[in-house]
Amino acid sequence: MNLGKVLVTGGAGFLGSQLVKSLMPLSEHIIIIDDLSTGNRSAIPKSEKITFYEDSITNEKLLEEVLPEVEYIFHFACKNLVLSVENLNNDFNTNLYGGYLLLQKSQECCKQLKRFIYASTTSIYSEATILPTPETYHNIKLPYAASKFSMEHYCHVYHQLYQLPITILRFSNVYGPGQLTENPYCGVVAKFFEAAMTQNPMIIYGDGNQTRDFTYVEDAIEAVHLAAIDHKAIGRVYNVGTGVETSVIELAQIVHEVTDEENLLLQFMPKRKVDVVQRRSIDSKKIQTELNWTINHSLQEGIQKTYNWLKNGGRS
Repeated sequence: MNLGKVLVTGGAGFLGSQLVKSLMPLSEHIIIIDDLSTGNRSAIPKSEKITFYEDSITNEKLLEEVLPEVEYIFHFACKNLVLSVENLNNDFNTNLYGGYLLLQKSQECCKQLKRFIYASTTSIYSEATILPTPETYHNIKLPYAASKFSMEHYCHVYHQLYQLPITILRFSNVYGPGQLTENPYCGVVAKFFEAAMTQNPMIIYGDGNQTRDFTYVEDAIEAVHLAAIDHKAIGRVYNVGTGVETSVIELAQIVHEVTDEENLLLQFMPKRKVDVVQRRSIDSKKIQTELNWTINHSLQEGIQKTYNWLKNGGRS
């Protein structure tokens, strides 16, 4: 498989950087656009095959410059869920306007585009009344969910009007190697590991009984690869999750067991504005059936592999 020249927006972020690493042997050249607002330059592999632009996806001239030879677009750039409630304008400008601009310029400039993969989120389900939650559901409560779901609609519009080969993937709580705690808005798994390994309390917002559906990063990346190469994925929306509910307290216990630290230290804090979901379980039967995606890691296996990576100094 040769993907030719690809563009990864948000390629210095956790999921984006892991995607870039996986695409290295499959691509002729990788262009990364990331403004480093939450990404980390050190997460980008050093290679002559990579061209990195520290810039925003709202830079119209940059998009017009880099897009003409691109064959695959992986749009992973976005403003963070926690930050979205603090600054709705930034959330809108990056997540919706930036995404719309990328669709517009892709349609205008990419004459040989084979796939536009949009990284969406299961945050659009909020506190779902259907568990496990299918792709047909939505319940918008936060600006982050509103901008991401709106961008999904524009993806469908561009597919309908211009036959742009879009695929939408809704990721659920992805964790694993590459998730850096230098980013203050990183996921709970990375934060729990940092706390356990420095013998500090794991901070839990609320009572800790809220559940999430944790997806190991290698499994998430495999879903991206399948969506990029399978023609059946064009125009489709897929959940990427395990269907397994794990409470935050259970997660803390698993991390504690894996790190083998002496005491499990927990610190409970009041809920934040973004803490609106009590239960999350994602129905991923659609991608499993249509694209033959498989869940290869249990939470325990994924947590162990993440710990092994951390013990190795955070080197893959």
